[in-house]
Amino acid sequence: MSVQHIRREELRDAMSGMERLSLRVSEMINNPISQLRRWVAIHRLDTDGDREWLEVMGLLSETDGIDITFNDDETVTLRWEASADDERPIEVVDLVEEQPAPF
Repeated sequence: MSVQHIRREELRDAMSGMERLSLRVSEMINNPISQLRRWVAIHRLDTDGDREWLEVMGLLSETDGIDITFNDDETVTLRWEASADDERPIEVVDLVEEQPAPF
């Protein structure tokens, strides 16, 4: 097992479900292929909690410039147009809002 693999596992264990899901969705959106075609299909994993999934999908549906489609196969398709200002693709950096600790 490589050092990089161990660090990824440590990072994954230290992150909340919301952070992991937000990071995964952000990476899928920012993938060069997704950016070229301006759409991506998001698949819900067994490890994605209901609350986290609904919250991230809610944030995406409220984001200007992103069209969201909930598909029959339980995937979610995101589509966007190039920005009119500079024709660069939309970049989603952070979907996680700071939440107070539950204790």
